[in-house]
Amino acid sequence: MIEAILEYAFMRNAVIAAVLASIVTGIIGTIAIEKKLVSMSGGVAHASFGGIGLGYLLGFEPIWGGLFFAIGSSLLISKLSSTKKMKADTITGVLWSFGMALGILFIALAPGYMPDMTSYLFGDILSVSTNALLYMAIFTAVIVLVFTMLYNYFIVYLFDEEYAKARGFKVNLLKWIVYTMIPIGIIVLIKIVGIILTIALMTIPVSIAKIFFKTFGKVVVGSIIISMIFCFIGLTVSYYINIPSGVCIIIISTIVYLLLLLTKSAIQRRIHVKKQHQEDDIYD
Repeated sequence: MIEAILEYAFMRNAVIAAVLASIVTGIIGTIAIEKKLVSMSGGVAHASFGGIGLGYLLGFEPIWGGLFFAIGSSLLISKLSSTKKMKADTITGVLWSFGMALGILFIALAPGYMPDMTSYLFGDILSVSTNALLYMAIFTAVIVLVFTMLYNYFIVYLFDEEYAKARGFKVNLLKWIVYTMIPIGIIVLIKIVGIILTIALMTIPVSIAKIFFKTFGKVVVGSIIISMIFCFIGLTVSYYINIPSGVCIIIISTIVYLLLLLTKSAIQRRIHVKKQHQEDDIYD
């Protein structure tokens, strides 16, 4: 069955895209969760739509416009929230709406027929072109390189910023790097699950990995593997029953995550009850 699927070039591109997206999910998703930047990431993803629309209007590759808007929005959120003049969630909400509105406006102003934006909004891993794959590979390589070089610094910065300052780390520089890496990762994920569902793919595999692993490195590796599994299952299911691949990936991953949470809660309750019975037996 796998051999039959991989006979087609678009399926091979989809598999490679799934691997690249999973690597990004493991790194960027873990950073966003540990630094409590999940909401900001969602706002940046939606703000990038303004750049995508600008690309259609001016006739250049939309993904580069999306990258420019995503990084600009992320850095603007960081700058304004650090001045204490505006809360991060407020400016995130403003840029979220503004980016989407600009994207719709630019697309409406573009000459010719209005393009189908479904793949950008909800993702379509089966339509990833060779050029898009090249962009994804470059962005992923940048993220992996920076993350590998600064791994030890990231660990200290993410878990104890004050300690990082005391150790003489350039905390502001690390902050700008993080706020640049996240939008780059988001652009990679947009081609897989789209702007609207990006935040789910960033958080669900990492959240599942945190159930089984406690150390930062293991959570990153675990979430990469989990994300690959979800992407491959979603890709296969969407191929055979002809439903949107991004939606399929998110639905499957969400169901698994909720089942794991329910199972974990049930086990914890049983352990708690068992301990209570043991304590009662001791006092009796």
